[in-house]
Amino acid sequence: MESRHDPQDRTVPARRAHPGRADPHRRLHAVPDRRPGQRKRAALELAGAFRDVGFAYLAGHGVDQELIDRTFAEAGRFFALPRKKKAEVAVEKSNCDRGWFDIGMENLDPDKQEEGDLKEGYRIGNDLAPGHPLVRRGLPFHGPNQWPTDVPGFRETMEAYFAAVHGLARQVTHAVAVALELPEDYFDDWFTTPMVIMSPLHYPPQAAADGGEISEARIGAGAHSDYGCLALLAQDDRGGLQVRNAAGQWIDAKPVRGTFVVNVGDMLARWTNDLFPPTLHRVINTSGAERQSIPFFYDPNYDAPVEVIPTVLREGEEPRYPPTTSLAHLQERFGATLPYLEERLVDADKRTT
Repeated sequence: MESRHDPQDRTVPARRAHPGRADPHRRLHAVPDRRPGQRKRAALELAGAFRDVGFAYLAGHGVDQELIDRTFAEAGRFFALPRKKKAEVAVEKSNCDRGWFDIGMENLDPDKQEEGDLKEGYRIGNDLAPGHPLVRRGLPFHGPNQWPTDVPGFRETMEAYFAAVHGLARQVTHAVAVALELPEDYFDDWFTTPMVIMSPLHYPPQAAADGGEISEARIGAGAHSDYGCLALLAQDDRGGLQVRNAAGQWIDAKPVRGTFVVNVGDMLARWTNDLFPPTLHRVINTSGAERQSIPFFYDPNYDAPVEVIPTVLREGEEPRYPPTTSLAHLQERFGATLPYLEERLVDADKRTT
């Protein structure tokens, strides 16, 4: 989803900055500080970055750098395995879209890309046992993770990273609530069993065959906005991530060690009526080397309402989107970009069954 209006036509409950002057690479700090004044200041800075630039670099977040480095190392070790070994945990073998997906299986910009994205990845979510009530109900995208055998350390590391970044994502939603002058825990009830996905990614290097510019007909990740609430991205030092800012310019979201890049997703945009527009971004790996990143998609419970928060609307302003639910929205987006999915996972009749 891409916003079709000028995002500069609204005020924001934060420091205002013109997109041409805003520093897209200024580091913001997370909000574990217990002092109300500091928490409020950090929340407003984050909101200002979302509003004026479209993304933020989050430092001081509390996720141990050793854990981040170890997670990258374990992911790289997995991606280096023979294809046959990786295929033992292919997403096609999962009932809930968990496990390894091959290069080209995801196409984030099907209108422009002739083939799928030039990347492979591994999907990890809330690990719900077959006996969990939501799994027994057959809700799409709810169930157990897949884990490779004979890859010691992989599962333990991924689960530790998942838990750490999950806690950070919750802090970020608290900051968003504070910036919107809502109770700090406003969003918590929508994230009790969230549809969270962590997805280590591997991008092979890319160069134009004729020595010219790389065509948008196939790139590492086609231009897209993230589908859920927020995405927290750790990236290696290769570069390649580009974000389109409020002025319509593609800017490099350069790697900054020790930070997470935080993007606004579709659902947060809908909750705020595009006060925080969804961040359009893409990946083109021209580094000449293998690139890795680890996005963490913080998406709410399947039945969370996805409609404008009434107090966000100005007097006389109308909602820009029809109401829906988290699962319904995700099914619509996944159905358009993940062609390998079984119909039952994106069937509208199974959204809230």
